Amino acid sequence: MVDLEATLIKHTNFDEFDWNGWPHPHELERFFLAPKGEEWSFAGGNDSWGLRVEGLCGTEQRSRFEQVTSNLSMIGNSDLGVYLSYRKWDGRVRQQRSYVAKGDLSRLGEFVRSLHGTPLSVGLFVPFPVAWKAVKEFIETDGELPTSIEWIASSDLPPETFPDP
Repeated sequence: MVDLEATLIKHTNFDEFDWNGWPHPHELERFFLAPKGEEWSFAGGNDSWGLRVEGLCGTEQRSRFEQVTSNLSMIGNSDLGVYLSYRKWDGRVRQQRSYVAKGDLSRLGEFVRSLHGTPLSVGLFVPFPVAWKAVKEFIETDGELPTSIEWIASSDLPPETFPDP
């Protein structure tokens, strides 16, 4: 028996938006399409934000480990744009898919640190307006991998692309 009251659990952690549910896309647009140098938010020393949805594919009533969930993680850099990472866990088959936005792959060996000290490949940053397309689509499709930008499977990148475990 399916509980008709079951719904997807959506969570936003982005600047002042830290709650269950997602803001309307126009509320986030300003972080990506602002004039040069005014994009993003580094309030409180944070450059990392994310969106998450749990219970995809009718798995809302299953345990968290058995649900289908997806996450879109974002790390902003005022000079480079946004590092986007997409992960989808399918608890029904115990499989995770992981992708990163495809930036200038010739720069994979160059690194910049996030405000939390995480080394990130410069080659995986995309401009703010490009990142906005993916964020908006993630929200509009309830957590599907956005097709509006290019992605590369994390497993297809050389191991040195991710120097910290």
